[in-house]
Amino acid sequence: MGVIRNQSIRNSIIFYLGMTIGAINTVLVYPNVFNDQPEHWGLIQLIVAYAVVLSTFTSFGIPKVFLKFFPSFKDKSQLLMYSLLLPSIGLLFISIVYFFLRDHIFILLKMDPLLQENFIYVFILIFCISFYEIFSSLSRSYLDAITPVVLNEFFLKTFNLIILVIHGFKYIDFTTFLLLYVIGYFIKLFVLFMINLKNRRISFSLSLSNLNFNELFKFGLYVFAGGLSIMIVTRLDMLMIGYLLDLEQVAFYTLAFYIGNAIAIPGRSVTSISVPLISKAWQDQDYKEIKLIYTKSAINQLIISGLLFIVVWLNIDDVLLLLPEKFSHGKWVVFYIGFAQLVNMSCGVNGPIIVNSKYYKFDLYTNVFLLLITILLNYLLIPVFGIDGAAMATAISIVFFNFVRLIIIYNKMNIQPFSYKTIFTILILFFVYFVCYKVNLDNVFLNILIKTILSISIFAIICYKSNLSDDINKLVNDLVFRFLKK
Repeated sequence: MGVIRNQSIRNSIIFYLGMTIGAINTVLVYPNVFNDQPEHWGLIQLIVAYAVVLSTFTSFGIPKVFLKFFPSFKDKSQLLMYSLLLPSIGLLFISIVYFFLRDHIFILLKMDPLLQENFIYVFILIFCISFYEIFSSLSRSYLDAITPVVLNEFFLKTFNLIILVIHGFKYIDFTTFLLLYVIGYFIKLFVLFMINLKNRRISFSLSLSNLNFNELFKFGLYVFAGGLSIMIVTRLDMLMIGYLLDLEQVAFYTLAFYIGNAIAIPGRSVTSISVPLISKAWQDQDYKEIKLIYTKSAINQLIISGLLFIVVWLNIDDVLLLLPEKFSHGKWVVFYIGFAQLVNMSCGVNGPIIVNSKYYKFDLYTNVFLLLITILLNYLLIPVFGIDGAAMATAISIVFFNFVRLIIIYNKMNIQPFSYKTIFTILILFFVYFVCYKVNLDNVFLNILIKTILSISIFAIICYKSNLSDDINKLVNDLVFRFLKK
């Protein structure tokens, strides 16, 4: 767990730095730059959403295949060649389909004319996203989770901030901005490739003779189907808002979704470094290590994500007051998405545990279940409740999804991530909220500052004194020691 703790800490710092930049972009810059034309922001989000979903088709589960089989493969070059070849074939296939059926696809999906005009950017992003995930898996397999995180969370968001400001001051038009936005993804991919090349992690083999294609393809098929489901679900709300409503509503939803989804960031950092360690633990049949990772990830994520949720919800009214009026109506989107992610975080790394076990087929079953229930709920709730309905659909789906996974892991492996510390943490969160929500000052900025400092202080002191997390307490002690030593 030392590796997880150390890299998770560094990853979290980078994530939070990226979150800060992303928050500046999403909460402050985007709404003001696109206040007059929010459909342009909605267009960007839909382009990315389509690219992410379609890249899942092209990747065919390869990033997870690579992570699972990397520890046991002697000839890494053949595994890498296989991992690069399959997405290339996938990208070629969907490009041909698009070329011949483009008009029919546009009609079927009721695409906005603006999206149709710029749909070519989707394919550029598919290429960038697909191969970035492969080289990211390569880095993570060498226990270098930092580099991909820096590029994705810091570089890309900083780059986007720069071009946003340039566009906001009218130095470039929207067409140029969109082109530069896509180029940022390509630069990110190129830099990651060069870093892996420099560190001699990349070697190519023209021969694939040592590969067990049946095993790789079988595992990849299940991961692909499951990954497709989960990826569609994570973007389905935006896609269906674009389908059932319009590009403007996509923009409004994006802002509120981002605020609510911010609490998932600690989980992303923990998961990124946990996956290769879980894979190795399964290979070594070290069930004690798997259980340890499971329980510690759950309580650590609950503590950090729970605190973030409380801070966000305490300040949501004041934050919305700072936004242009068009973008200030997503309060309950924030709550539903935030609550869903809090549940998701509190369940620990259940996905990687299932995927890397002999029960990996259940990953497909749970993801298909999630996909079906999300589609159904979006169709029922969006026409009635608008963007709130999309958030409600996502929240209900994620809660049920995690409940099913918990049952599977407990039934098949006889482990679960909860303890008395889980209940105690939840009680502390309620206590902190009810203590701090009555704070109401006339100045919006001062109100946010006081509520944030007060809630964090109370929660941190109680958690530390209660020793709810050995990892977090050790981190605090190390930081204090280093400070005093200086």
